[in-house]
Order: sequence, then structure tokens, then C-alpha cells
Amino acid sequence: MAKISLTGLRVRGHHGVLDHERETGQMFVVDLELDVDVDQAAETDDVADTVNYADVATVVERIIAGPPVNLIETLAVNIAETIRAEFGLVNSVVVTVNKPQAPIPADFANVAVTVVRHRTA
Repeated sequence: MAKISLTGLRVRGHHGVLDHERETGQMFVVDLELDVDVDQAAETDDVADTVNYADVATVVERIIAGPPVNLIETLAVNIAETIRAEFGLVNSVVVTVNKPQAPIPADFANVAVTVVRHRTA
């Protein structure tokens, strides 16, 4: 087993509970960690035998740039479930959706939600 990480993927989306979040949008930052069996890929040296992280990035971009949802919890679950469904070699996925521009009346660096999904037998 190996971990494939993709961190700091920045995508503009229009998610949030407040009207102005949906109207103007904001940047979301996504971090992913995929547990993948890479033995076949290491043996063949062929990208077809692993999870292509460019394809994973495209899925995340599609979801973040897609139809708005209220909660980053929803985004995180949607991303995790889609990756698990579309990439059969992924045994588990950890998705963190960061919302550094969240409308919070305080001095803060980031708000994030992390979800973990495992493939069921």
C-alpha cells in the first residue's frame, strides 16, 4: 500500500450558506490522501496501473466549480464518494476542504472539514 497525496488544489466555487458567498464565490483549497496499491504500477511503470493524480484533480475541480452547496461538509463527502466510485484502485481517501475566506467575524487562518472514506468489501 502507498499513499498518493495531492495538496493545496485551489478551485473557485460558489458554496456557502450566505447569499454573497454564492454570488461572488471564493477560493476553496482541497487536500487529498489516497491509499493505493502501487505494486503493479511499480512493476509495469505504467500510469494505467495506478491512480492518475491529474484525473483526480479534474474530478475535484469539477465538484468545487459545480453546482453550489451550503456546507463544506457536503463538498468533502461528495469529493470522497466520487473519488471512491470513479477510481477503483483507491482503497481509502482522506479529503480536507479548506475555506480560508469563510465569512467569520474574527481573525483566523482557515476553516476546514476532513472526511475519510474506505472501500467496503
